Amino acid sequence: MRIAGGAGVLTGLRYVGLGLAAAALLSACSAGNFNFGPAGGTSGGASRPLATGKTFGKGPVRVALLLPLSGDPNLASVGTSMANASELAISFVETNPNIGENITVVLKDTGATASGATQAAQQALSEGASLILGPLRADQVTAAGQVAKAAGVPVIGFSNNSGAASPGVYLLNILPESEVKRSMGYAKKLGKKAFAGVFPTTDFGRIQEGAFRQATADLGLNARAVYNFSSEAEARNVVTQLVPMLQAGQIDALFIPDRATAPSFANLLNEAGIAPGKVQLIGSADWDGDPSVLNTTTLAGAIFPAIDDTGYNALLPEYQAKFGSAPHKFATIAYTATILANAGSLANGTPKYDRAQLTLPAGFNGRDGVFRFLPDGRSEYALVIKQVSIGAASVAEGPKL
Repeated sequence: MRIAGGAGVLTGLRYVGLGLAAAALLSACSAGNFNFGPAGGTSGGASRPLATGKTFGKGPVRVALLLPLSGDPNLASVGTSMANASELAISFVETNPNIGENITVVLKDTGATASGATQAAQQALSEGASLILGPLRADQVTAAGQVAKAAGVPVIGFSNNSGAASPGVYLLNILPESEVKRSMGYAKKLGKKAFAGVFPTTDFGRIQEGAFRQATADLGLNARAVYNFSSEAEARNVVTQLVPMLQAGQIDALFIPDRATAPSFANLLNEAGIAPGKVQLIGSADWDGDPSVLNTTTLAGAIFPAIDDTGYNALLPEYQAKFGSAPHKFATIAYTATILANAGSLANGTPKYDRAQLTLPAGFNGRDGVFRFLPDGRSEYALVIKQVSIGAASVAEGPKL
């Protein structure tokens, strides 16, 4: 699934939406111990304006869920799946006697444009929303964030583009910096010392290159070379330049994040005499579940970061039973966001959804596993490392931040 369009939108990433089972989700959806007890206060009260849009839940605190439900059919399909997951999360709250019903979620359609997100955010705030969940794309998160910041209301957006993050606008997603640092750190643990990266000249490639440079610097790794390509001829030229250094052992780890071209690069290296295992190939989280990657024999032994799929698999039968289809991988983001918004210590705090509470270093435990928000709005996730075998990928190391 490629979420395209919008200024600065990261495209090509398909990896969000896996994690812990429902019972575990609420066992520690907190930094410290959040209170999931009875809803407190009379937030909003009868004086609030009527909400426009479908609502989930009956709690006193109003939370807006902004998603693309019209316009671009691909985006609308993702938005609908996420809205369905939010509804399931509220149903879980309502049927669990140990969890207080603290929120009412108001669903609003952003369409596929930034202006649609602005309008939806303005409407949500005029109706008394204390928190905005969403939107999905980076340009929409930025637009909604500008409106919400002016009103002093926090946003938990769903973009995977770090450029949309800022203090008070938090991104609940797997960001490139987090996933690249995880995979590079694991390669370092394997004893790899000299790294190179190969990146397409696309938005995806540029963002992955930036994350690669940052990760190698943060981890104290030796980044020997960075290459870019925009055509097959340029890709072959990159391989020609790489091979002598690989044969001499001057590079022992190669980062090739683009799932569309990773199989071709692995084959070209093999054709040039670089046998599988000679260099540690490293992919991105975008590799996860891609059949071309998994069925390329020359990629056997390659590693990439991913989210453990336990939580998605737990959600799958419940979602299918209610909605008649499988959820999009992004669905567990909306599920986690809804449960998080319902946490008593956030919804009933003073102020509601206080930045200090949202950014506690211990983080939260959600459908996608452990995650935390940073003060600058970015997030970090506990990711697993998977290793490619023929036709599949197995977990080489469990989830770690």
